[in-house]
Amino acid sequence: MNQENQGNPLQLAVATISFALCFAIFGSVSAMMPILRERLDLSPLQVSLAVAFPVLLGSLGRLPLGIAADRLGGRRVFLATMVASSIPAVLLGLVQEYWQLLVCGFFAGISLACFSIGVGFVSRWYPPGRQGAALGVYGAGNIGQSLAAYGSPMLAASFGYQWGFWSFALALAVWIVLFSLLARDAESSAKPSTVQELLVPLRQKESWVLSLFYFLTFGGFVAMSVYLPIFLTQGFGLTPQDAGLRTAGFVVLATIVRPMGGVLADRIGGIKVLLWVFPVTFVMGTFLACPLMATFTIGSLGMAAAIGIGNGAVFKLVPDYFPKSVGTVTGLVGAAGGLGGFFPPLLVGALYQATGHYSIGFLLLSCTSLICYLVARKMAKEV
Repeated sequence: MNQENQGNPLQLAVATISFALCFAIFGSVSAMMPILRERLDLSPLQVSLAVAFPVLLGSLGRLPLGIAADRLGGRRVFLATMVASSIPAVLLGLVQEYWQLLVCGFFAGISLACFSIGVGFVSRWYPPGRQGAALGVYGAGNIGQSLAAYGSPMLAASFGYQWGFWSFALALAVWIVLFSLLARDAESSAKPSTVQELLVPLRQKESWVLSLFYFLTFGGFVAMSVYLPIFLTQGFGLTPQDAGLRTAGFVVLATIVRPMGGVLADRIGGIKVLLWVFPVTFVMGTFLACPLMATFTIGSLGMAAAIGIGNGAVFKLVPDYFPKSVGTVTGLVGAAGGLGGFFPPLLVGALYQATGHYSIGFLLLSCTSLICYLVARKMAKEV
């Protein structure tokens, strides 16, 4: 058995670190939002729009980046995306007006879009029986959000506002050099040769079902991770540093359990894992809807565990159903997940401005999880 069949831990580590640093760039926007809200005197709806804008490009950019990775190789596309991510990170430290925040934040979303590149890059190094675990480890690059949630406010307080953004831009610049030396693409006989072949899976219902599942699991993760600092500072009166620490805890838990979701999916199947993830998500959403710190904490931690495992399970299913177009389908599924993180902050911000609380938004999250459960049950019966 050659190295490609056995897997390649070095390339897995390279991809995971790349994703983590890009995710830190993306996460720094929401992590710094409590500070930006005061500096720019923003309304709740303006804050919601500002944290949602990066998610928009991070969602829509996943499909073209996934297609590009399938066609050109993950190494080349990953490298270009990291370079592109570092530019808005530098500019965010210079923001003085709201429109500048929206523009720079939007382009910072390219750092979130890089996820689809790494799924194709990693999956080609591992056999089907180990892809769930490998992609779960790669998905643990979500830890970059935790680094930003905790690190950005602390760095800004210690060294100045700009370094809440510039620290991660500098770290990414150093890593780009190392990545160019260490990364290489796996040889793959399954790589499609034409764009038409790459687009065929987008007409199959399984790709859209997986998109729905990821809309909830990853979308819920993004929405919670970018909006938790705002929930906690506005709703519970915490300081930006305390809110950042609690948000980091949410992200760490969701990240740690994500490889577990992949391992479980390797053993019992991704659909079986999701059939209990969605009911747990439903219950945790009702806990979050209760405006008490105790219930909110239980709901946050329970939600982190459930959707973290769900993320790992969903991406085990992608190479199972679409081994020749992993990057493309990952782009579609990832775009849906990103949009799941785009619309909730806008909706919740509007609801908060209208009602003064967040409960309705969390109840809608529970309703979405119930729909996903019913779809997963039907899918399980068809297998």
